Amino acid sequence: MNWARRLIVSVYVWLTVSVLILFWFILLTVIRATDRDPVRYRTGLCFRKLGVAMTRVNPFWRTAFEGIRVENPRHPYVVVSNHQSMADIPIISRVPWEMKWVAKEELFKVPFVGWMLRLAGDIPLNRKDRQSGVRMLVTAEKYLAGRCSVMVFPEGTRSLDGRVRQFTDGAFYLAIRAGVPVLPIAIDGSQACLPKHSMIFGDRASVRVCVLPPVDTTGWKTDAAGELRDRVRSMIVRQIATWRGAPPEDVDACVHPQVQQ
Repeated sequence: MNWARRLIVSVYVWLTVSVLILFWFILLTVIRATDRDPVRYRTGLCFRKLGVAMTRVNPFWRTAFEGIRVENPRHPYVVVSNHQSMADIPIISRVPWEMKWVAKEELFKVPFVGWMLRLAGDIPLNRKDRQSGVRMLVTAEKYLAGRCSVMVFPEGTRSLDGRVRQFTDGAFYLAIRAGVPVLPIAIDGSQACLPKHSMIFGDRASVRVCVLPPVDTTGWKTDAAGELRDRVRSMIVRQIATWRGAPPEDVDACVHPQVQQ
């Protein structure tokens, strides 16, 4: 698809998404007013359906899901995924269970989208503020105790080259401390969905998502969070390498690190 056509279709998609956001904000406000669950499960689940709608109106994106099926949506997990694009958020939102997303606090200041993040009970995080990290852990533990999963991108930011960057320890410390399993998700191909610093969609992108087997944290100590982190990260790296038909070291940014811009 040439650039002019991509521009026209991109404008159409963004206009459609804007209408969806306005409609969903009204819907979410109504649902939140009647949601008596302390973890706002129904409100959050409705918000994730916005991601489903956004991916379906976008002709540039094709997604395929594979892996295990979560039988009990109220079984709490700390869900972690690699991060290639802003498209990861609506795409992963298509998994059929609710989870509270840990997101950078700047997103909570965006009109309508940020308001919906707050209505759904998602968790703001300022990675430069230690106290913000503490508040995030406390809030996440409350959700897990209320039988609602929590979703984290442990890379902290998007990968520019599609390789998996170093994971931080926070999500794994949380899982061990809360006594819940880690549920890894691997995603690949989303980097082509929406190039960083651009509002124009790339050419048609095929995205693959795999829900990997959960990793039990029973018996783990919090000082072993780094070991758990590396085990889970290796699972994601291996899955992406399998999809690409490449050795794991070609997918692992820690083997041959490059500067991220």
